[in-house]
Amino acid sequence: MALTACIGCGNVGRAWAVVFARAGHDVVLHDADPAQVAAALPLIRVTLDQLDRAGQLHGDTDSVLARIRPAASIADAVSGATHVQESVREDLEIKRAVMSEIGAHAPADCIIASSTSALRGSTFLEHVARPGRALVAHPVNPPSLIPLVELCGSSLTDAATLARTHNFMTALGMKPVTLRREIDGFLLNRLQYTLVAEAMHLVGEGYCSAEDIDRVMTDGLALRWLSIGPFATANLNATAGFAGFVSQLGPMMRRMGEDARTDYAWGDDLAQRIHADMAARVPVANIPAWQAWRDGRILAARKAQAEGQAEQPG
Repeated sequence: MALTACIGCGNVGRAWAVVFARAGHDVVLHDADPAQVAAALPLIRVTLDQLDRAGQLHGDTDSVLARIRPAASIADAVSGATHVQESVREDLEIKRAVMSEIGAHAPADCIIASSTSALRGSTFLEHVARPGRALVAHPVNPPSLIPLVELCGSSLTDAATLARTHNFMTALGMKPVTLRREIDGFLLNRLQYTLVAEAMHLVGEGYCSAEDIDRVMTDGLALRWLSIGPFATANLNATAGFAGFVSQLGPMMRRMGEDARTDYAWGDDLAQRIHADMAARVPVANIPAWQAWRDGRILAARKAQAEGQAEQPG
């Protein structure tokens, strides 16, 4: 079975290890802080047990966990690897140094992917040895539960690398999308941050509370977008399809787009006020328990999605 290496063992790195091991790959973990590797293994077991209870684990926890081993150095971790997934801190200089070391020791035909959530690959991938094999593969945290992964090459990434990684991710059970060119934040974070920025504006100017915004999403938009997304939702919201939707509501869309304050100058006082509202609902000390609850809901939603897709009309 192919060998994959996870460099960086924080939340994202250890979730990638679950993705690879669950699909049958041998996985090597490395982190500059050995304590991170030691902490990752029991947390990986918790995730595997959760997947097992949900019926989404091929094999038992012990057999999947046995595919994962630690490595003391990057050179050891990437030796013989066919795919390396870097998930270190979102710091440009650290990324450059780590990627250079990976490129120096990984086999010539090894794909080198970064989990960066916002940095353009061209800022830290193009100096890697054989840069045609390097790209961004940005997941949604945690990728062990959420299948989307955004693939984006630098100007030096080979088309074959993007195609090979797309096939690899698909075989893992992930749902890859490939960006045609680079842009800050890729797709998901541009959409997410734009929505949150306007939400900050609405709360900051006293239109509603943070709890109201969350309810608008969970009891409104999310229910429609869960299965079909915003374009498909618009397509079904008009009897004439998307063209009819735009014909009827296009002027309103443009006007609200102009009114939206994605550049709203929110300050620390607003951030602290929203934090206090959140902490009243979910005390910071209870976040791990709420994360486990959230993860269970994600798995339940994915099951509902799969069932719904199987029942889609022809």
